[in-house]
Amino acid sequence: MQDQTKYSAQSYAADPRNDSVKVYVNGEFCPRNEASVSVFDAGFALGDGVWEGMRLINGKLLAIDEHIDRLYSGAASIQINIGLSKDEMIREIYKTTEKNDMHDGAHIRLMLTRGTKKTPNQDPRFALGPPTIVIVAEYKAPNPAIWSKGLKLLTSTIRCSTPDVFDLRLNSHSRLNFIQALLQAINVGCDEALMLDPRGFVASCNSTNFFIVRKGELWTSTGLYNFNGITRKKIIKLFKEKVGTVREVDFTLAETYSADEAFVTGTLGGVTPVTSIDGRAIGKGLPGKVTTKISDIYKEFIYS
Repeated sequence: MQDQTKYSAQSYAADPRNDSVKVYVNGEFCPRNEASVSVFDAGFALGDGVWEGMRLINGKLLAIDEHIDRLYSGAASIQINIGLSKDEMIREIYKTTEKNDMHDGAHIRLMLTRGTKKTPNQDPRFALGPPTIVIVAEYKAPNPAIWSKGLKLLTSTIRCSTPDVFDLRLNSHSRLNFIQALLQAINVGCDEALMLDPRGFVASCNSTNFFIVRKGELWTSTGLYNFNGITRKKIIKLFKEKVGTVREVDFTLAETYSADEAFVTGTLGGVTPVTSIDGRAIGKGLPGKVTTKISDIYKEFIYS
C-alpha cells in the first residue's frame, strides 16, 4: 500500500531510532510505547492546552526564545500556570534531548494541558492540580521526496477564523477545523488544504503558512487570519534582506492561480514548494527558482 503521508506537509524521513526514544511526562521519562496521560486529562478530553514544535540543530534549539515566548503567552491567555520559569522549561527540553542522546536533526513537540480533571467536563475549575507537560523528541528530517514534485493543495470550504471565534495566534490543541480542511484535501488526492479568510482572501494552509511569488516579489497574507509562524517571520525578514520585495497584502485565488511560484513554511519543513492548487499547475508545475533560493538562504541561516 502506498504511504499516504509521503507527501504531507508534515512528512519526514523514517528513522528507526525513533522506536526507542524516551518521552518526558511530567518530569519522568518512559519508553514511547508506555508514555500516557490520564483519560481525565483536559487535553485528551477537551483539547484544553497549547503546544510548540521546535527543531534541534547542531546541539541548539532553533529560535528557542521565540518558541518559549509563544508557549507562555498562549498558556497565560487561557489561564494555565505552567509552574516553571521559561529558563526551567528550556532546561527540561534539553534534558529530554540529552536523555535520548540527540544532538542534531531532532524535532521536539512540547505539549501543555490544564492537567487531570475531576471529571471530563468543560469547566476549568474541575482541574485537580498542576498542568500536564509532555515533551516528545524524535529524529525528523524533512522528506526530500517533496522537493521532487512539490505539494498539491486544495482550497477548502472551511475558512480561517476571526480572533473572536478561534484565535490562530494561539497554538491550541483543538485543531478540528484544520483537520476537517485537510480531510477535504486528502479525499481528492491532495496533500494540504489552502484556506481563505472570512472575506475570501487567501490566508494560510491547514498547518503551514502560505506564500506566492509574482514577478520576483514575495506575497503573503496580512497576518490577520493566519498562524503566528516563527518560520514565516524569519522567511519574510531574510527575503527582504537578501532577495527583494515582500508584500504582506490581501490577495485572491485568481492571483494565486496566476502566480509564478508558491510555497509554504513551517517549523519542520522550513520552506516546502507548492506546484499545484485546485488541479492547476502553479508556474511550470515544478519547484521554482525563487523558492529554491529562499530555501537555501533559510538553510544557511539555521545551520550558521
